[in-house]
Amino acid sequence: MRFRNISPLIILFTILFGVLIGTQIQKFFIGNGSNGELSKIDDVISLTKKFYIEELSTEKLVESAIKGILDSLDPHSIYIPAKEFNQVEESFRGDFEGIGIEFQIVNDTITVVTPISGGPSEQLGILPGDRIIEINNQPVIGITNEEVRQKLRGKAGTKVSVKILRPSSGKIFSYSITRDKIPIYSVDAAIMINNNTAYISISRFSETTYDEFIQALDRLNQAGMKYLILDLRGNPGGYLNQAVKISDVFLDGNKKIVYTRGRISEFDEEYFAENTYTYEKLPVVVLINKGSASASEIVAGAIQDWDRGLIVGETSFGKGLVQRQFELRDRSAFRLTISEYFTPSGRNIQRKFADKTNKMEYYSEAFDKQEIEGDNFLHQNESDSLKPEFLTLIKKRKVFGGGGITPDFIVKNSQLTELTQELLKENVFYSFTLNFLDVNGDKIKSDFNNDLKKFKKDFVVSDTIFDNFIKFIRAKNIKLNEQELNKDVSYIKTRLKAQIARNFWKNEGWFSIMLEADEQFKEGLKLLNFAEKMIR
Repeated sequence: MRFRNISPLIILFTILFGVLIGTQIQKFFIGNGSNGELSKIDDVISLTKKFYIEELSTEKLVESAIKGILDSLDPHSIYIPAKEFNQVEESFRGDFEGIGIEFQIVNDTITVVTPISGGPSEQLGILPGDRIIEINNQPVIGITNEEVRQKLRGKAGTKVSVKILRPSSGKIFSYSITRDKIPIYSVDAAIMINNNTAYISISRFSETTYDEFIQALDRLNQAGMKYLILDLRGNPGGYLNQAVKISDVFLDGNKKIVYTRGRISEFDEEYFAENTYTYEKLPVVVLINKGSASASEIVAGAIQDWDRGLIVGETSFGKGLVQRQFELRDRSAFRLTISEYFTPSGRNIQRKFADKTNKMEYYSEAFDKQEIEGDNFLHQNESDSLKPEFLTLIKKRKVFGGGGITPDFIVKNSQLTELTQELLKENVFYSFTLNFLDVNGDKIKSDFNNDLKKFKKDFVVSDTIFDNFIKFIRAKNIKLNEQELNKDVSYIKTRLKAQIARNFWKNEGWFSIMLEADEQFKEGLKLLNFAEKMIR
């Protein structure tokens, strides 16, 4: 079986899902290969370069050969070109060096979405909504995202000068910013939903995820946490050891968390709970969806197999293959599947891929799957499944392998209309909010005095604001479908409110508002008492 004609977008998508489960980075060594067989590759590259109708670089031919080899294996063995390697590594390492801002290009202008907490830009007083108009005395109107990163990132201790326009005052400010190490957080939100319920969202499993998670739990525990909703939706995975350590937080004794098996016995490993935590009896609901993969599935699988909490949402992606990363001489790398992982009950949740003609078909299958909503605690919705059957380890409930983690309660994500999807794609919510805050930001700041609870309770997206939003859409020449607009009006108003809240309270403001329109979260909230009964 071969996967052919893979576009760069699919390769990037694969990189996000082809997770860094193997933590060792080794130099590539080819063993047991016949010199005669390997020389065939040299011959093909040499003859192609010499005689092909167009001039080709050796680098391009070698990279194509590497991709061809890996494409013939499985969907998660992938090649990472040198130009992409640093960016991929950064996202899992947990930091980069720069000035510490999240930005977007809006109307050809660099716009500060938010300064990163503790970074040099925040310390100097750079604010959300500021427009960067010069970098090192050079105008930057019309600059690309990649060019922004090249200009603003650099070694810690080096300086960069920026000139900023602040629309709320109409003034221009000049800053000399000393670059520093900037943390990339994998715990996106850790907030109290009410007096006793906490919510934590983890976006990926990087080197720092466990430390971030424990700090968040301890802070929320001090705030009165008695229940937890752990959100792993859209989390593509990451380091295996981080998934193990986070699972250990919830499991007592020396319960098995995950184990791996490969063709080579040295890749066979078993991981158990080792440490004692305050949170081993904390009622927990885990949210997953079609984008939850790999390390996310390890955590969800361990909690489900040990009947330690409830899994709510949609069936996860289904990635049960373990990769090891090999770095090549030119700072490119490739990830090679070396083993499979299994949940404590023995489930391998990897979906079948041998019958797929290409990677697009493999990925589409996960996201196109249709499920029946409702109570699936005994997993009767899968009773006719051909997937292998297993039993949970405490309550002996039936669960299935071979196709992701299926929730105990299936709740579909609300399907947005084509109009709202277009508004999201065109970044209309952010652009409108930016203009709105240029005029009204100081008043909102004065009215709510940094009080998020008061904002949540009292701020309303009024008819006037909504009408102005409609005018803004029309000015963007986006076709308005009234029926679709009416269907999504509640979501649209919630998102506008959340976008405004994010400007003042960052992710805490964003999540605390958006969760009010989140059906999977709301169902999880209702099931916390059930989750508590499971462990009592």
